[in-house]
Amino acid sequence: MPHFRTYDDAELHYRVLGPDDSALPPLVCLAGGPGRDAAYLGDLGGLSAHRQLILPDSRGTGASPAAADPSRYAFPQLAEDLEALRAHLGLERFALLAHDAGAAVAQAYAAGYPQRLTRLVLVCPGSRLQGELPDDAQEIFESRRHEEWWPQASAALRQLAEAADLSEVRELLFAAAPLAYGRWDEPQRAHAATEGAQLGPVPRAGFWQGVDEQLRAALLAGLHEVTCPVLVVTGDRDAVTGMRAGEWVAASFPDARVHPLHGVGHYPWVDEPSLFGPVVEEFLHAV
Repeated sequence: MPHFRTYDDAELHYRVLGPDDSALPPLVCLAGGPGRDAAYLGDLGGLSAHRQLILPDSRGTGASPAAADPSRYAFPQLAEDLEALRAHLGLERFALLAHDAGAAVAQAYAAGYPQRLTRLVLVCPGSRLQGELPDDAQEIFESRRHEEWWPQASAALRQLAEAADLSEVRELLFAAAPLAYGRWDEPQRAHAATEGAQLGPVPRAGFWQGVDEQLRAALLAGLHEVTCPVLVVTGDRDAVTGMRAGEWVAASFPDARVHPLHGVGHYPWVDEPSLFGPVVEEFLHAV
């Protein structure tokens, strides 16, 4: 795997998918979790067909080593790793896509380096950075209680709050996984089966550490100065972050719009790649 040196001389790794000879600019893609191997992004439902995707493994995930200093796992620090990747790739400006918790890294980057972004795509983001915790994810989950998987998923959610053993946590995550998808068919089951082994408990625990109210307010103030267009994609079956969080995130930017997808959960490129891909590509191509 290709690698780069970041600001503290750590060697971090990334994947490159897609054609080497594409005339389209590359798209840098950040994974969420937090602390999940970027492999779960796959090719984002075929986005790599015509352009290169650059998928970094953040510290302690995938092929990237653990951080010597736990504070390096905090999302504002991960944004500094992204800036090092940009410099390594020789990109003066670039388009950025981020999923789930990766959207917090992307927002920290946008606030610190607004001049570097041409387009920003945030997929199913949470709104913790905005200080808002909407409850519509729970409403979406409850609305699906008639589905076959619901009783087991509901029980698993309750047990996850008390589980400490890592193998038990992984089993419970899979039992609860249907709530993250628009439906529970074979592609969704196969995708969900990878989650337990891809999560890094230490990077996950450190993601929000050290982010106090002063820093949060400063980041939000920075977002008001971001001039690049922003697309926020949400799914009406996303029982992880819901849809209202995306609206709060979009409201933080001067030039942002929300695009909800029907029948889609927290992983829209898995549920409906034929819907997700064109929405993103149309946005990236817009003048």
